Amino acid sequence: MPNTTAAPLPRQVADAYVEALVALDPLLGTELGVAGSAPRLPDFSPDGHEALAALARDTLKQLDEAEARPGAGDEAERRCARLLRERLTARLALHEAGEPLCRVSNMHSPLHAMVDGFTIMPVDTDEDWAAVAARLRAVPAALEGYRASLAQGLARGLRGGPRQVATVLGQLDEWTGTRWLGTFAAGGPEPLRQELDQAAATATDALAELRSWLGGTYAPAVEGTPDPVGRERYALWSRQWNGADLDLDEAYAYGWAEFHRLLDEMRQEARRILPDARTPWEALAHLDVHGTYVEGVEETRVWLQRLMDETIEALDGTHFDLAERVKRVESCIAPPGGAAAPYYIQPSEDFSRPGRTWLPTMGETRFRVYDLVTTWYHEGVPGHHLQLAQWVHVADRLSRYQAGPGMIGANVEGWALYAERLMDELGFLTDPERRLGYLDAQMMRALRVIVDIGMHLGLEIPAHSPFHPGERWTPALAQEFFGLHSGQPGPYVESELVRYLGMPGQAIGYKLGERAWLAGRDAARKAHGAAFDAKRWHMAALSLGSMGLDDLVTELSAL
Repeated sequence: MPNTTAAPLPRQVADAYVEALVALDPLLGTELGVAGSAPRLPDFSPDGHEALAALARDTLKQLDEAEARPGAGDEAERRCARLLRERLTARLALHEAGEPLCRVSNMHSPLHAMVDGFTIMPVDTDEDWAAVAARLRAVPAALEGYRASLAQGLARGLRGGPRQVATVLGQLDEWTGTRWLGTFAAGGPEPLRQELDQAAATATDALAELRSWLGGTYAPAVEGTPDPVGRERYALWSRQWNGADLDLDEAYAYGWAEFHRLLDEMRQEARRILPDARTPWEALAHLDVHGTYVEGVEETRVWLQRLMDETIEALDGTHFDLAERVKRVESCIAPPGGAAAPYYIQPSEDFSRPGRTWLPTMGETRFRVYDLVTTWYHEGVPGHHLQLAQWVHVADRLSRYQAGPGMIGANVEGWALYAERLMDELGFLTDPERRLGYLDAQMMRALRVIVDIGMHLGLEIPAHSPFHPGERWTPALAQEFFGLHSGQPGPYVESELVRYLGMPGQAIGYKLGERAWLAGRDAARKAHGAAFDAKRWHMAALSLGSMGLDDLVTELSAL
């Protein structure tokens, strides 16, 4: 890193931004493992959002000065500066449009960030549990700030979607009905039992009060609000999730091209399972009855842990060179009440908390192997875990910002989808059952591009579509189309649709990100010819840190 006594260069500006950001967002501090963050929660009020915007504006001014200094043209400085400027600019655009004042979502909102924050808090010592109690006591003020933001949004005509509100009401019912925070706090030590129980009860009461306000005041006020956000708002969010100003019509066409390509491949694979299958999903339905399952929630957690451990053993030294601390990853069961999609949380900066995958059970106790395998190649190894843990491992060569807070969704999701494909390329998915599951997952990502852009922009379904050609997309058509072309059960499909409507532009990053990773690899392979070393390229690529899709292709091509 540059000499800290000299005038700051971009990486120092980025790291100073992280320090200031953690002070405003203790949940980020918990994610990074920063001491002192655990007892607090962020200010979710309009004043809190303005403080974040003010920090972004001030940091951009500092970045202007840093980029003018000698040494700022260094490759490492240049990459960090480009990322920091792009991220802060995208964040300010959303703030100025008032988007933080209508953030209601089934998985991406201040409410969900707070709930997820409890799941990654350290709980090894009495001091840790005292911090848990303090954060539980901070819940009412945090939720009051969130409610103030939503109320200001209503006053300004900025409204969350009705589907999001209805889903969040259900989640709040789950969290309060099961008293999940109380169950979590019950794991604390006996000397703190009364304090933890009282703090959890206070926090749960605050969740119930938010639920009452959302149901009695907010829901009636947003009734009739269109769930799709339209092209202008979608473009803002697409930039946030993808780190680039995309040609959305071209991306929509690409989604359809991938749909047709994958449909042909799925038909061929389905015949290996059920020779007379009329559709690939008929073969998947056959597997739902006659395929391979893992029985039991804890048994499934252990099975997934074994899968990741075995995959690390198979790939390390042959296709990747992994540091010992990167090899550690934990399989976990997600708390109740969340969305249906599995997820991953990267390790703390010192690796005291390892990377963790999370499986939402949605009340189920029996899980399909064809679905689990490719999903854990995506969430765990070689997907999210290898990339995000490697970023943390090389953070001293990058910056703290590039290794965590500056994360761009399409880069990360693109790598994870590329990782699924890589496992297929390396011969880990020769079993027809598992390979059809992989193709179904790939198809889901192509469907996301189609329906996410199609719904929010109200695009026309093309003439070559097997589904309602010539009509305009609506959420109802999107849900039907998704359900017809996916092996996922109905509740999962519905949860996915709510997710897309509440996180515009996020769902397209998987397939478009994968396209960027493939384009970068193809260009590097062409440049090196027979000397191309895939293992060396993978490790160099995984050590780049975060960047948007346009920069990603350029940088990957040059490795």
